[in-house]
Amino acid sequence: MADMKIGAYICKGCGIEERLDVKQLVTTAKRDGKAAVSKDHEFLCNADGVKMIQNDIDNDGVNRVVIVGCSRRAKTEAFNFEGVTLSRANIREGVIWVRPDNEESQETTQEMADDYVRMACAEAKAMKLPESSGEQPLTRRIMVVGGGITGLTAAIEAANTGYEVDLIEKSGALGGAVAGFYKRVPGKNGLQGPVDNDIAKLIAAVEGSSQIKVHLNSSIATTDGAPGRFSVTLEDGAAFTVGAIVQATGFKSYDMSLLTEFSPEAPDVIDQLTFEQRVKAANGAIKKADGSDAQNVVFVQCAGQRSEKPGHLSYCSGHCCNTSVKQAHYVKAAGGDATVIFTDLRTPGATGEDFYRSGQEAGVTFSKGCVSSVSAKGEVNYKDLILNEEITVNADIVVLATGMVPNSGPNPYLVLDRAQAKEDGKTELVATLDAEIAIQPASILNLQYRQGSDLPILRDGFNDSHFICFPYETRRTGIYAAGPIRRPMDIVQAVEDATGATLKAIQACENAALGRAAHPRSGDLSFPTFRKEGCTQCKRCTVECPFGAINEDDKGYPQYNEARCRRCGTCMGACPVRVISFENYSVETVGQQIKNVSIPEEFEEKPRILMLACENDAYPALDMAGMTHQEYSSFVRIIPVRCLGSVNTIWITDALNSGFDGIILAGCQKGDNYQCHFVKGSEMAHYRMSKIDDTLKQLNLEKERVATLEVAITDIQRLPAEINKMADTIKEIGMSPFKF
Repeated sequence: MADMKIGAYICKGCGIEERLDVKQLVTTAKRDGKAAVSKDHEFLCNADGVKMIQNDIDNDGVNRVVIVGCSRRAKTEAFNFEGVTLSRANIREGVIWVRPDNEESQETTQEMADDYVRMACAEAKAMKLPESSGEQPLTRRIMVVGGGITGLTAAIEAANTGYEVDLIEKSGALGGAVAGFYKRVPGKNGLQGPVDNDIAKLIAAVEGSSQIKVHLNSSIATTDGAPGRFSVTLEDGAAFTVGAIVQATGFKSYDMSLLTEFSPEAPDVIDQLTFEQRVKAANGAIKKADGSDAQNVVFVQCAGQRSEKPGHLSYCSGHCCNTSVKQAHYVKAAGGDATVIFTDLRTPGATGEDFYRSGQEAGVTFSKGCVSSVSAKGEVNYKDLILNEEITVNADIVVLATGMVPNSGPNPYLVLDRAQAKEDGKTELVATLDAEIAIQPASILNLQYRQGSDLPILRDGFNDSHFICFPYETRRTGIYAAGPIRRPMDIVQAVEDATGATLKAIQACENAALGRAAHPRSGDLSFPTFRKEGCTQCKRCTVECPFGAINEDDKGYPQYNEARCRRCGTCMGACPVRVISFENYSVETVGQQIKNVSIPEEFEEKPRILMLACENDAYPALDMAGMTHQEYSSFVRIIPVRCLGSVNTIWITDALNSGFDGIILAGCQKGDNYQCHFVKGSEMAHYRMSKIDDTLKQLNLEKERVATLEVAITDIQRLPAEINKMADTIKEIGMSPFKF
């Protein structure tokens, strides 16, 4: 970039001019911020305001733009200038909307705004314009792993966009579990009852597509590389390169042999999938194991699921109630009697309620009860929860709704945990982990990643793809989970899931070719770099990266894989010698903002509180607090960070040394039910901050001066309250002794 020339532009709209001395802000940008150009405007975001800024960029050499007005989350389309860095000073949501409009608070409100101008200009000085690394060209080809309905749908959707597909199926036929279905639950008009299974049409479309290459009886030997350039080798030696991967390996039925109270050894006590296959083989007839006709079929819901008993599934599998209604239809159509025993009947989806009603109209008996046992002769013992009576019914066939277990492969972290336990000398833990590893299923992707061979999984074996914040996106960038490996679901949901995952995969390919992040910082061109001469080879960045974006070369130095990087900055926060940075986000860009806050002298009794707020939940919550006019202390100065995991402890030390009286770190919820967009960032930050007490002791400061919070985007009342709480704490314990 050419010589630095900062242009600072102060908006007077949205009530800013009525509450603040805008001319003073213009002067602050020039005098303290060293802005070469400093102007105000009635409404910066309108056509005239944008034109004014663009004119200065085109004709006056401005290459670092500072927008002083609304939040950085607002008007992003208006303030989108090519070839320049952009910094935002939030004086609308972050100042005038959170401070009372009275003469008493006017001085401190103006001080807030002046500080944010200084901070934005300081950030602009430290920023550089990121450029694409150019690591890979556009690869218009994806790999789909799994040939069930989810994988078939993903392949067709990708082919329809012009992408080529390699479809990997370990068995000798396509269709998966659905290929064994006699009929399906309808996707529309539930009152019509079960509809024909049209999986054969989908299989024919896949096999007939010139864009799709089907690999049957195949498994993956190795997967290496990154979005845009995954290198895949199959066990038969076939090799190819793809831009992204969709894993759609489906599910298997829960092992009903574990349900000893239901006589699982009996030939006519079977699970839903076995019953489905039996009906299909008999072309709709209801047959017992010996081939004779069955007249009475009992369906037992939630068999071994929605239960906290050891070995049971704690979750609802989503499809089971609709599946039992469908199968009860088969029985009624064949002239038999069907009874569905349930504790809670759940029929999700737009057609669910009508489909349940179709079962009622067909004469299916629905009995609310809790089954205690099933005998080998088909005696079903249960407590009727309506009549409060113990009842026994006889059945020719008993169908257990056992639920689905994801085919998600082994837990890749077990091997890493074992290595760490061995290094720590924990022999008992090593033995425990050895036993767990021994019963893990075979690898599916065989990833050549430091973090393990497969996608990380959650407690119940589902792939770690958060269904609210970032569906389909796994911890391995460019690899997307779809269907029942992500969460329990029915056919309609699996088809929708496949479509979403495929579009995400295509987006990953397109962004990788441009050097852009795919998610959650979509379009971000920045990526981490490091100063090799300062690196101590401590490996903290390698270990703490949640996404496998950092390997090590043969000398132990970090080796960055730009296309895998999510741009969270966790590596930057981990680095003890501060040699890792991004062009537009670094230890320096935040550090300079901290240093450019005006710290009043102690006798002025105006404390300063620093808040480092995660841009994903905490900062939006603060914006909404402003929109709803939740008041908080004028002594706080808020800096958004990409993730709490990016917080380097030097920022805390520098802030305390420069005279800040209190510090708040606001990040996302961590743990099993984490909300962190970068998975482990908040958790790592809490771990690092747990050690900050030592720093406070060395500085002879109270531990109450630093607080680390887990917050949600909905905490629009709580966050202002926490800021005010810190202000009260400072008032109680006194100002920092490190004031200038």
